[in-house]
Amino acid sequence: MIVVTGGAGFIGSAIVWKLNRMGMDKIIIVDELGNDDKWKNLNGLKYLDFLHKDDFIAMVLNRSVPFKVSTIIHMGACSSTTEKDADFLMDNNVHYSQELAKYSLANGIRFIYASSAATYGNGSNGYEDDNSFLNSLHPLNMYGYSKHLFDTWINRNGLIDKVVGLKFFNVYGPNEYHKGDMRSVVHKAFEQVRETGKVKLFKSYKPEFNDGEQKRDFVYVKDAVDMTLHFFEHQNINGIFNVGTGRAQSWLELVTSVFNALDKPVNIEFIDMPEEIKNKYQYFTQADTTKMKLTGYDKKIMNVQEGVKDYIKNYLLKNQYLGLTTE
Repeated sequence: MIVVTGGAGFIGSAIVWKLNRMGMDKIIIVDELGNDDKWKNLNGLKYLDFLHKDDFIAMVLNRSVPFKVSTIIHMGACSSTTEKDADFLMDNNVHYSQELAKYSLANGIRFIYASSAATYGNGSNGYEDDNSFLNSLHPLNMYGYSKHLFDTWINRNGLIDKVVGLKFFNVYGPNEYHKGDMRSVVHKAFEQVRETGKVKLFKSYKPEFNDGEQKRDFVYVKDAVDMTLHFFEHQNINGIFNVGTGRAQSWLELVTSVFNALDKPVNIEFIDMPEEIKNKYQYFTQADTTKMKLTGYDKKIMNVQEGVKDYIKNYLLKNQYLGLTTE
């Protein structure tokens, strides 16, 4: 039995989709559906049952989980980089994860969890996923700090060689539609181009970066899922790993790919950045993927141009979800 927490969310539902394509459906999805359209991510997926996240953690704490679990893929978290309720993030992203890790290790269960590139802060200490750098990282927001706290807890308790932590960079792709303001710029740009014919990007406030030349490591969700399940298939490999392309690309490249996929002329307007995020904005991120490659992961990773084209042509223009596709 495989448990996927956050299994109705963006990356979680994509993981269930890929497990189905691998012939696996003995899956328990753990999540909280709420009032948005996240439930639509489940449509077409094959799984045995859905459990509310509060019910599942109660079972874990009471040691009353009614089924034998082989793997927990823990993608569930509050992923809002603007969330200000620090107590909520501590409970949801740190303490919940700690209890799942303890339960997994006590019962011989494979534990793979989602960390984040937000833990790297402004990148002044680089983006190397080496354990020795963990304590030197200083996240810029509470979301990143909550992920960092769990990484350091894993390390401090000598568990880093017994579990897998994945630092996801900027993931985009199908099944993110419910995420509101936390959707990728690809999805937002797609809507802007169709509605207004142009895309709005933030101006740069650092002289070393021209407007639109701020760079991120944008990774397509299909590649992020393949990297995640690499560790499901190779259960002897543990540690913390970056999940990215290893190549930073600019916002200009990203939105130009959107215009190209829609056969529209490039039309970009640069706007002021909100004051509340100016000091928390990452101008450059790029995953060091050396450690990932050393595990034997050698699949071709899509660049922005390839990923955006697939996303728009095969999903956004068709209003399509992963679970309802046959490709």
